Amino acid sequence: MHPNIKLALIYGSAREGRFCDVVAEWTQRHIDRHGGFETVRIDPADWPLSGRVLRQDEAQLQQLRQRLHAADAFVIVTPEYNHGYPAPLKALIDACYEPWQAKPVAFVSYGASSGGLRAIEQLRQVFAELHAVTLRDSVNLVSAWRQFGPDGELHEPHAAGKAMTTMLSRLSWWSQALRDARSAAPYEAAA
Repeated sequence: MHPNIKLALIYGSAREGRFCDVVAEWTQRHIDRHGGFETVRIDPADWPLSGRVLRQDEAQLQQLRQRLHAADAFVIVTPEYNHGYPAPLKALIDACYEPWQAKPVAFVSYGASSGGLRAIEQLRQVFAELHAVTLRDSVNLVSAWRQFGPDGELHEPHAAGKAMTTMLSRLSWWSQALRDARSAAPYEAAA
């Protein structure tokens, strides 16, 4: 039997009054129902993420690195802002290099008409450069602010719930496979 997968749930937005909290909470409930994951949340709003500030605060950067390094997998909950993903998420990703390597990354996105798909496509390019494995399966919420009720649940949960179940099942598979591979041979030794 495999131990729980250490999953970092990463918020994509740091805006005041952001909708990301609603989507991240909904995502966490699905992760909990799925089982097999031990989640830690990483929120760019909690970190001084301009590159200059992080270099000056080595202790905080080291804490972020440790949290990312401890993770077996990542789920990124991101909005799409102006056809892209938010700058605080980019700063968080760029703050560390090695902790992403040989680990799977899944996406839950939201936005207007595209549901955040353009943000995900850009993030796939970034994570390829970091030697991470992005999942094909994702959850995309078109006009999410209209889809959720005051209770934080979707008015029509079937399609998104099914997509989430598929994504988490495949994330679990990739997490275990890559964790086993990293245990057998460190990724750094492959080059």
